[in-house]
Amino acid sequence: MTTAIPTPAPGGDDDISRVLAEIEQHLLEPTPPHPPPATLDTTDDDTEGDTAQEAVGLGETKRVRRLRAEVAEARALAALQDDDTPMLLDTPRVRQRRKKAHEAARLHLLGQDPAMRAWQAARMRRLLVGAAMLALTLALAWSTAGVQHFAAEGAEAWSPGWIFAWLVEPFMSIALLVVVGARAYLGTRGQPLNDRKLIRIEYLFLGLTLGMNAWPYLPWALPDGTDFPLSRLVLHVLGPIVAVAVVTALPIILAAFSQLDHTGSGGGLTGLTYSANAGDRVRRTAAEVAPLIERAQLLIAAGTLPAAPSAYKIQRALRCGMDDARAVRDALAEEAA
Repeated sequence: MTTAIPTPAPGGDDDISRVLAEIEQHLLEPTPPHPPPATLDTTDDDTEGDTAQEAVGLGETKRVRRLRAEVAEARALAALQDDDTPMLLDTPRVRQRRKKAHEAARLHLLGQDPAMRAWQAARMRRLLVGAAMLALTLALAWSTAGVQHFAAEGAEAWSPGWIFAWLVEPFMSIALLVVVGARAYLGTRGQPLNDRKLIRIEYLFLGLTLGMNAWPYLPWALPDGTDFPLSRLVLHVLGPIVAVAVVTALPIILAAFSQLDHTGSGGGLTGLTYSANAGDRVRRTAAEVAPLIERAQLLIAAGTLPAAPSAYKIQRALRCGMDDARAVRDALAEEAA
């Protein structure tokens, strides 16, 4: 920077002195520093478009804002990591399992009701009687062919003797079913019919059916030179044997049904109720969580927990599982009672 020095006029000493004083004063004045050039960090693509004023004056660049957001997010996550509330919620699978367990417990209690037990016994008895009568009917129908072969005595097909031979087994079977059906019905009504005459009639019909089915295939009834057909004999006596078994077993089964005690007050074995099982389970669990109970009592005495805390509050205070918290709650409730 150059400053023009005025040329003094000749003969003017005052003017020269004044000019020299001005030059001296100008040289003594401090020179103002030049401001540094504004620079921007161009190493990050996110800072493109920021002005020098934003970078130097305010300092709120995109990198700063992004880092501030990351720090705030980290602080929020650190605060939420200590909260165990999501772990206390029941998952859909747990709720479904608890629902099934509750339903099973109620069905068990309903099964102990005398009316329900009587209804179940009556339904099972009807089912068994129906199956026995069906098996008896099929067994007698199976033996019809063997009785017809015995009664026909070699008569020609569709001759009167051959046709009437088919009626021998049906009228015996119908008479037998009358006796067996009457005994079965009275047995279901709690009045078993054990008259000896009826029993003899049953075995008479069954004996005739068995004899007529087996006779043509016995060794002494076979023509000379004929091998003994054991398989055919077994097949023909199978129907009468099943009929004998059904007639023998059905009255015994019905008599046992008639002696059932549906109230559970008799000497028979009865299932344990859920209340007794639950009491044993609570006492056993309370012994296992005794240290937790002591800690809960200390917290109640200190005022940290209320006098009757919920399982959720106990779980939060003791940092234990929900099952243990429920056991502690129940134990505290029993002590308070």
